[in-house]
Order: sequence, then structure tokens, then C-alpha cells
Amino acid sequence: MSAPVQSPAETRTSAAGSGAAGGGAHSSPVARPWLTVALREMAVKLTDRNYIIGIVVTVAMIAGASVFSAWMNSRTAEYVVAVAGAEEATVAQAGEAFLGEDDVIAVIDSGSPEAARQAVEDGEAEAALIRDGQDWTLTGLSDVPENLRAALTQAVSAETMAANAAAAGTTVDELTAGSELTVDLLESDSEDPFIARIVGFAFAFLFYMAAIMFGMTIATSVLEEKQNRVVEILATAVPIRHLLMGKVIGNSVLAFAQIIIFAATGLLALTFTDLVADIGFILTSAGWFMVFFAVGFFALAAVWGVLGSMASRTEDLNSNSTPVMMVIFLATFIGAFASGTILTVASYVPLVSTTAMPIRMLSESVPLWQVLLVLAGNVLTAYLLVRLAAAVYQRAVLQSGTALGWRQALRVET
Repeated sequence: MSAPVQSPAETRTSAAGSGAAGGGAHSSPVARPWLTVALREMAVKLTDRNYIIGIVVTVAMIAGASVFSAWMNSRTAEYVVAVAGAEEATVAQAGEAFLGEDDVIAVIDSGSPEAARQAVEDGEAEAALIRDGQDWTLTGLSDVPENLRAALTQAVSAETMAANAAAAGTTVDELTAGSELTVDLLESDSEDPFIARIVGFAFAFLFYMAAIMFGMTIATSVLEEKQNRVVEILATAVPIRHLLMGKVIGNSVLAFAQIIIFAATGLLALTFTDLVADIGFILTSAGWFMVFFAVGFFALAAVWGVLGSMASRTEDLNSNSTPVMMVIFLATFIGAFASGTILTVASYVPLVSTTAMPIRMLSESVPLWQVLLVLAGNVLTAYLLVRLAAAVYQRAVLQSGTALGWRQALRVET
């Protein structure tokens, strides 16, 4: 007996039903459903005017901050100091040698201590340098600039030491012979710790911004599709796990591209500042940051997708996101502020090492095998999280009406 022939409508209904019931059995002619979803996610973002404006504004802020910093560093600071006589004038002028390379001290000889103090009160001078017997006084209105204070303190000390040495019938060199302390580091790093801290803070900020912004985008997108039941329609044509992978891959590509744009802008801006000499070691660490970021963000993006699938409303998403937010905050805080042993230990912790390891590389020489070992641990962690996320997402995304926990979602049959 021949098999009954189904009508085209019956065939489409049967295929759709089996696709939904089977957790997304592939019935679409598309060869790579996840790629279609990823391209759609990127297209939505790239046609969002607010998203484009946000990138342009951020790039402008990074470039503007770098240019402003370079301009401030290139400015010549002139400090006006009022004095009461020739001796004070000589010392004040000598203080210029202890200032920055381009900073200068302009001396006003007021003729008397009272006139010098009056010049400060009238705003004609930042400070007044006065000697009364053996005592030196630096008078300011409400404060004295720290650079000026330090320079004049050193100048007064040098002048006093020279005068005392002459009175004792000797010289300053003889008095200070053998008093110099030489610092010898067994593991010396040529990088400037201040520059390393600034660049490290930038890495931490970029990670935080991308992880929060794109993570919430993924979770909200999944939740909206679940609330308006669009996901049930998509599941008839696209395997459910491909929906998750498409969203994760699409947003990961956008996040990675955005980080590259911001990092390139910052590095380009550095070439117009005095920090251009340090750009070599910054580039090396920045390259490793990109690699660690790509792996770490991919894992976090998958988790964000699951959080959206387990929620039934926005309030559920806010409460369920606490664990992943804690990981993001920890990675950001350690990257921005940690140092020494804490930073070293954190550089071996999966996901947290996304910021900790590249920042650690800024301040010390890390063996390549340690970097690769930590990277391998991150890759393994990302693989396990993505597998877990796919299993939970496949079970939770079609469950509507109530929020699910991780254990509840894993008990749901696919």
C-alpha cells in the first residue's frame, strides 16, 4: 500500500511543529543559521543612530582628552615670587633649577618683607620668599603651588648648606661625601609606573564598558523576543542553539571592533604627546588585552544570553544578573586598582585575568608560558560556559510566564 500524500500546507505545518517540539530541529535551507542571526544582530546595531553617535562621541572624547593632556604638559608654568632683598632673589632664582624643564620663576624685589607680603595679597605674586635672621619663610595667600614649594625648599636647603660649609672652612661636596644612596634593582623594568597605571585603568574601563553595554543588549534582546513570542516563530526555522550563538557572535564582533577603534584612537593620540617613547611596551600589552578580551567577552556574552532566556520580565533580568555583574566589577576593580601579589594572583583567575594579566604585563616581565597558560585556562572556561549556556538557553527560552533559575532551567526537557 502506498503512503498517503500530504498537501504542501500539511507538510509546512508538520515541519514547523517538529522544529518547535524538537528544540529547534533544522528545517531552514540556510546553511549556517547562526551566521544569519549574527549578521542581523550587527545590522540592527550598525543602523542604530544612537549606537553610532555613541561611538563617535567616545572617540572624540578619547582624542580630545589626549590632545588636552598633551597641551597641558607642553605649557610653560611661570611662578612669580616676591622677595625682600638680593639674597632672597638669588635663592628664588636658584629654585628654577629644581622645577620642570620648561617652568620658570619670575622674581619681584619688593624691597621689604611687608611689601613682599602685600604683593601676595594683591595677587601680584604666588608667594613671597622672606629671610628673617636664620629662618626662611615662604608665604602664600591661601596655598603655595606644590612644585614651587618643593623647588624653593631645595634651593633654600642648598644655599644654607653652602653657607654653613663655607663657615666651617669646607665645601658642600666634602660635607656630603659618601651620603648618596644608589638604588640597584635585581629585576629592573624600564616602563614608567605612572604610565602603566594610566594604561591599565584604560584597559579596565574599556572592558567594563563593553561587557555591560553589549551584555545588557544581548540579554534584553533575548527577553524581548521571548516576551513577544517571536522566538517561537524563529525556532521553527532556526535551531535554538543557533539563535544564541548568532547573538553572541554578532555582539562579540561588534564589541571587539569597538575596542579596536577606541584603543587605536588612544594609541594614535599618544603619538602626539611626550608618551610616544613608551608606545612600544603599551602596544605589546594592548595586543594581549585584545586576545584576552575576545575570549573573556565571548564567555560573558553567552551567560548574558542565558540570563535573558531565564527571565520573564525586566525585573527578573536585573536580579538574575547579579553574579555576572560581580565578575565584571571584580575584573574592573582589580585591573584599575590592584597591584603586587593581589594582581599576580588575579591574573591566574579565569575571566578576571581578562584585565589582570595584560595590566600585570605593563608593570613587570611575565614569562610567555604563564601568559599562554592563563589564556588556555580562559579558553577552557569560555568553552565550558558556552556549552552550559547553550544547554540552559535551549531549555529556558521557550518557557514563558515565570522566571527560571539555573537548576530549574536544566530540569526542563528540550
